Amino acid sequence: MYEPAQLRTFLAVAQTLSFTRAARRLGLRQSTVSQHVRRLEDSVGRQLFLRDTHSVELTEDGEAMLGFARRILAVHEQAASFFTGTRVRGRLRFGASEDFVLTRLPEILEGFRYDHPEVDLELTVELSGTLHEQLAAGKLDLVLAKRRPQDPHGEPVWHDDLIWIGAERLRLDPDRPVPLIVYPPPGITRALALEALERQGRPWRIVCTSGSLNGLVAAARAGLGVMAHSRGLVPPGLFRVPERAGLPELGKVDFVVVHGRVHASARDAADALAAAILAGGERLHRRSG
Repeated sequence: MYEPAQLRTFLAVAQTLSFTRAARRLGLRQSTVSQHVRRLEDSVGRQLFLRDTHSVELTEDGEAMLGFARRILAVHEQAASFFTGTRVRGRLRFGASEDFVLTRLPEILEGFRYDHPEVDLELTVELSGTLHEQLAAGKLDLVLAKRRPQDPHGEPVWHDDLIWIGAERLRLDPDRPVPLIVYPPPGITRALALEALERQGRPWRIVCTSGSLNGLVAAARAGLGVMAHSRGLVPPGLFRVPERAGLPELGKVDFVVVHGRVHASARDAADALAAAILAGGERLHRRSG
């Protein structure tokens, strides 16, 4: 029903929010990119992008097509691989940030292992900042993590708000420093939280530091303080801190899949896992269990 080439072009435009950058990424003329998008819009009978001379944005229908396109292309690749008899194999070093400990990422990895039993998958769970460092050092082949500020690399899985969360009964005293529960450096949410408080001129003190999400959650549930966290991944038993507490806005965060300088033997496996993550991205918003 939908042409894979048109879907790939749509995804490139959706990820870059630019017809020019999408054309450069795909190695196509800009007129061809526009033609692919127009034909896809004709096929679905809906407008997928709002565009003018200055900006490109997804419509609500475009947001919906984003998930469909990823799943269609993932299944297309699986079918092509099955019937051509090619097998993805090799050793793949994959890093996932602590943010996904309580999500349904294990289901995506289980499906990947089922589809690609000859891939030797090595999983590392760490802070997003640490994963980016290990990727740059050649110690990982693929990473699923928060994007660092001003970093253009990575394919977006989803865009989310950072919010302050804590125990439901927690009350902040406006005359005392904000009690913070944070990851150690180089945690990305740690840096963003401290920068936001510094900009506001709000005093703070660190009451708990842990490299484990479970450790941070335990401290927050105990009412020790507040932590910065993705709105779509709030752990059970924790709640958004009300606006009346006067905490500063934290802004937004991108979760991305980033490829490293992989060996030829791992390239196909990295591409296949990245496609599976992008296809199942919306499942990462839902908690496991």
